[in-house]
Amino acid sequence: MEYWWRYGSGPERSAGFADRAEAEEWVGSAWSDLREQGVDEVTLLADEDELYGPMSLHPPD
Repeated sequence: MEYWWRYGSGPERSAGFADRAEAEEWVGSAWSDLREQGVDEVTLLADEDELYGPMSLHPPD
């Protein structure tokens, strides 16, 4: 199984990760860079199945 992040609702995505913890650790360190690149939200997938999201990369109001 491969875990990856989909950016917004489009086809762009992160590299694949071997496990969920690795994917979550990566987004925890990369979210601000993604936001600077114009990504507003991400969704975690395992293969093609959505696990959760979309999750906003913006601070709460």
